[in-house]
Amino acid sequence: TNVRHSEASIPDGNLIIHGDNLLALKALLPRYAGRVNCIYIDPPYNTGNDTWVYKDNVNSPLLQEWLSQNSEVDGEDLERHEKWLCMMWPRLQLLKDLLAEDGVIFVSIDDNEQHRLRAVMDEVFGELNCVTNVVWEKKYSPQNDAKWFSDNHDFVVCYASDKTSWQPSLLPRSEKQNARYTNRDNDPRGPWKSSGLDVKTYLAENDYPITTPSGRIVNPPTGRCWVVSKERLQELISDNRIWFGKDGSNVPSIKRFLADVKDGVTPLTVWRYDDVGHNQSGTQELRRMGLEFPNPKPHTLLKRILHLGTQQDAIVLDSFAGGGTTGHATLALNREDGGNRRFILVECEDYADTITAERVRRVIKGVPDAKDEALREGLGGSFTYCTLGEPIDSEQMLSGEALPSYVDLASHLLHTAVGKSVAGGIPQPADGDPFHADEETDYYLLYRPDADWLRGPDSMFTTAFADRITQRERPAVVFAAGKYMSQRDLTPRKITFCQLPYELHRSG
Repeated sequence: TNVRHSEASIPDGNLIIHGDNLLALKALLPRYAGRVNCIYIDPPYNTGNDTWVYKDNVNSPLLQEWLSQNSEVDGEDLERHEKWLCMMWPRLQLLKDLLAEDGVIFVSIDDNEQHRLRAVMDEVFGELNCVTNVVWEKKYSPQNDAKWFSDNHDFVVCYASDKTSWQPSLLPRSEKQNARYTNRDNDPRGPWKSSGLDVKTYLAENDYPITTPSGRIVNPPTGRCWVVSKERLQELISDNRIWFGKDGSNVPSIKRFLADVKDGVTPLTVWRYDDVGHNQSGTQELRRMGLEFPNPKPHTLLKRILHLGTQQDAIVLDSFAGGGTTGHATLALNREDGGNRRFILVECEDYADTITAERVRRVIKGVPDAKDEALREGLGGSFTYCTLGEPIDSEQMLSGEALPSYVDLASHLLHTAVGKSVAGGIPQPADGDPFHADEETDYYLLYRPDADWLRGPDSMFTTAFADRITQRERPAVVFAAGKYMSQRDLTPRKITFCQLPYELHRSG
């Protein structure tokens, strides 16, 4: 599948793609396989709610059409949970192929399908790569008309491509957290807070009396001991790192200086709405932009995810883009930390332009009614709006009915035959030049989307062309419809020949 838009090749900047996300993910593979640093998706929750605009009702025409084309079993006989898994499985497989080796994926889900999602993600990403299951407080008040319990939370499931290669970024310290540090004794090292000197892991040599400056004798609580030895305690006292209170008679404690703590806070697995927003705040911020969308995620939730999961030059992908929150959050975080994160949003519904892309347009230009000053001024940035073009149909290509462009075929071959994706895309090379070269190998494609040319001798790999390649003194891979020399002659030249289907040459 390729992507059709106004430029000759997919730009490197932000993308919003309108089209089926299964096809869009396939179209992104030749360029982005193994390059996406952070994926966030908010798939249909499979609630059976007919009013949900994204058609998460399992009986929706969208799902029924997909099942009829892709399911190996009778779609009409499946239970709705199985139907949902049938929809999710291939998309998760493609997302895994797009994820970088040190990448991470976050998936929003409710309690209805959370355990099934975990099972399928264990299969796709590996059980050992499960990082955590975050609980997000999505409502700020109880739902009093609930039949059993008020459903006040959703989940954000997190898996790494390789858990040993990924670590979340620390969260910035809040003013409230820093306010716990004071400087009660005007210590030149700055603000500090005290922490207990005793521990429950008992060591007899650390069970000793301490005499406070006021002369009071203090022992550790029964069954506990001090965390340091007598010798170490004296060193800490000499360095003014033990606090006995203003009158010198308190139980001793250790001074922990703000300057010594790490630059951020380790993230928790429970995210409160007052930290990351709730459903209603997501709806309100979208309405201030003059747009309506059911239950959009607040951009503060996505900003938390992107802060944890990305560096400043990351590629971010959301293949269930909905109300465009991921694009908004990416631009907002870039504005805050000076980053250059790029987003790729995919939305299959008709509102891809009028809501998904329109939200991003408005946050770029500025939202007059926004509470945030930066958003009122506009976050800046740009994006390219794309639609899916016709897929590369192998049958039509072989018959000559639909010949792909050189760039599309080269990208496809590089990905499928060699397993490579190219940052920046593949430009049309000059005649006789490689269409791609990496550290070790040159890659050539003898092809034109022209029936007359394909019928002629120029489409064949010749000895003269092999001689030209050999002069570069680099291993080479050549794709062509045919050749006039044997592989026995090519092997000493370090040339590997890959034949395009003969029918392409013959029927052309």
